[in-house]
This record gives sequence, C-alpha cells and structure tokens, in this order.
Amino acid sequence: MDDYAQYEADCEKIRKTNDKLLNDFGSWLKASKLKEKTIKRHIDNVDFYINEFLLYEDAVEAKNGAIEIGMFLGYWFIRKAMWASPAQIKSNAASLKKFYTFLFEKELIEKEDLVDLKTSIKEDMPEWIATIDRYDDDSITDMDEVWGL
Repeated sequence: MDDYAQYEADCEKIRKTNDKLLNDFGSWLKASKLKEKTIKRHIDNVDFYINEFLLYEDAVEAKNGAIEIGMFLGYWFIRKAMWASPAQIKSNAASLKKFYTFLFEKELIEKEDLVDLKTSIKEDMPEWIATIDRYDDDSITDMDEVWGL
C-alpha cells in the first residue's frame, strides 16, 4: 500500500471513531441541559476541527489534537473557513474547550493536555482576533503583516 492509500485508510478509520465521539459528545452536551441549537453549533464546530483540520495533512486522532489549537484558530481556520470571523473563532474555542473536557472526563486525554488547551485559548485569543482583523483588512496587502512575520 502506498503512502497516500495508507493515509486515506487511516483517515477513514479515524472518521468512524470521530462519528462515535461526536454522538457521545452530543449526549454529554444534552445532559448539560443546553439548547438544541447550541448543541448543534458545538458539534458542527468540533466536527470541522476533527474531521477537516486534524485530517488535512496527516491522520491525527481527536485525542491527539488538543495541541493543535493554536495552528487551527490562529492560522488554518482564518485561511480555510470562508465564515471565519472573531465571533466564529470564539465560538470554536468554546466548543473545543467543551469537547476536550468531555474527552478528559472519558479519560481519553490527560489533565495536562486539557489545561494546556485552555491556557492557550485564554492567552492567545487576543492575537488570533487581531490576526483575523488584519486578514480581513483590505488595506493590508502584505500577508507577512497579517501573520505577524
């Protein structure tokens, strides 16, 4: 089997696991008495993260994806999601905090991974918002300026 075929097979296996995780996550959210609309938003946000971003270049399982939050919210999401906005970055951050809390409660990730994710979101959110504001600013034509290079 060549590398690409192996990657595709790995991704397909991960997607099946992700489907179960998303269903269980939805049940976990329902137990929190959240509104259906809120639950759907969280599931949609997490689905995009674990089935698009984490599988974009490599086959990364959701449980190993907490460390990728900065790359996702500070760069990839801004470039790849046409609906990216400061509000959407915040919405995704909230969803991913809930999802990784769920994974921690299921003992699929370590406490340190959850703490690191929450710390990264808290500390890096202002820069992510500033980055999307620069990205959406038509007066900025040098992409190095957008990304702070």
